[in-house]
Amino acid sequence: MDGVTEDVERSAAAPSTPPDEADWVPDPRRWRILSVSLVVGFMSLLDVSIVNVAIPSMQQGLDTSASAIQWVVSGYLLAFGLTLVAGGRLGDAYGRRRMMLIGLTGFIVSSAAVGFAPNVALVIVARLVQGAMAGLLTPQNSGLVQDLFRGSERARAFGVFGATVSVSSAAGPVIGGLIIAAAGADNGWRYLFLVNIPIGLVAMLGVARLVPARLPTTERVDNRIDVVGALLLGVTVLCLLYPVVSVEGGHQWTLLVLVGVPVFAWAFVRWERRLREAGRPPLLDVGLLRGLPGYTNGLLVGSTYFAGYTGILLVLSVYLQTGLGYAPLQTGFLLMPFALGSAIAAPLSGRIVPRFGRRLTVIALAVTMAGVCLMALFVAGHDPSGLAWVAAPLMFLTGFGGGAVVSPNITLTLADVPPRMGGAAGGALQTGQRIGSAIGAAVLMTVYQATLPSGAGTALRVTLSTALVVLGVALLMSVRAFRHDDGVFDREVSPSSTPE
Repeated sequence: MDGVTEDVERSAAAPSTPPDEADWVPDPRRWRILSVSLVVGFMSLLDVSIVNVAIPSMQQGLDTSASAIQWVVSGYLLAFGLTLVAGGRLGDAYGRRRMMLIGLTGFIVSSAAVGFAPNVALVIVARLVQGAMAGLLTPQNSGLVQDLFRGSERARAFGVFGATVSVSSAAGPVIGGLIIAAAGADNGWRYLFLVNIPIGLVAMLGVARLVPARLPTTERVDNRIDVVGALLLGVTVLCLLYPVVSVEGGHQWTLLVLVGVPVFAWAFVRWERRLREAGRPPLLDVGLLRGLPGYTNGLLVGSTYFAGYTGILLVLSVYLQTGLGYAPLQTGFLLMPFALGSAIAAPLSGRIVPRFGRRLTVIALAVTMAGVCLMALFVAGHDPSGLAWVAAPLMFLTGFGGGAVVSPNITLTLADVPPRMGGAAGGALQTGQRIGSAIGAAVLMTVYQATLPSGAGTALRVTLSTALVVLGVALLMSVRAFRHDDGVFDREVSPSSTPE
């Protein structure tokens, strides 16, 4: 057996907690720290979906093409996905508070730059910077949960974190519609970004006062950063995301870049193994993560779920505005049941996941698919005058199922990950979510636009059917995860196995 395989087996057999875990003492401020960090996470994740309802007004206000505006949306996702794992590793090495303060400063400045930008080119550049800062901020949330919580409390904390992820995606169109309605269609879109300035400043004060600079540990920690690994992983993600976000603008030639994905991914894995064998800290300990039950399965479930789910909100937003003539505010309110369902289900599922384990994600995915199926049957092509009465309960059902997928999957996927790797592993998990979101949005929008000549109702029905296929894949993977690693959560994070 070669050295790499031995490393993997030793990693899988080793305890998932550091040597000083038995001496762990809960921070009495941990829930307040989590609250501050989730405000930061909500703000950065909100900017993924809040622009969906502003696409028509941005195009008009900037007097530019639809493809240019698409880069305002997609550029953020691209930069976000590129920096998540590196941002998580930096937090692991140099402290969450430092990375959060750096990220918040950059996010506030870039948000102001978007809001005051005189042309679309500067908007796109500022959005790229904003996305990179969001990638630095977001993995600190999951890292802090890993650092500050144990046992059933960790499940509840991840439940709140899952609610933040779900609600930020679903609430974006609602908040965006309200802001545009209040500020006007011409320049109202600018306030979608300027609102980040006061929120970010308040969050900075909370982070500076509450988030610890570095948690005490008796471990000897090597804080060297794997720059080569970060570059290789970044190029891998770029080769995957760039064609996805470009093809919507008609640049089919960019699909050739996908050839680089397996090449750079292989180089990244080989480099990480080489670093591990040399005794240096890798960017992402691939051997350890492969040996952890549930991590790979959870990563695949989360990625495919976001591919099927995120694009639904985008297509519905476009359908309601361009297909039925709804105003941004009307669109936001009609999509609000998504957010409401997610807000209720995510923390609830976080509380009960220790009892039900992986089967909870299977049930939740089935509920989500049922909601999407009913929307395809009864919402697509419905008369606009009475649409709200039909759509609201079905959107609530879909959002409720979605909220109960995200939170348990995050909890179960990261259950075995040692706190010292919480940021990097959480960043990798969220990178999969962002990649899934980008691919799902691109595929579903392409399907919608391709079938639009047959009528908006027919196009929506075909698009929702496509989303059902993707969600079906996520359901199959969730069943596979349930069969292979159910019970891991109970073994690793139950109150009996880790001190409270």
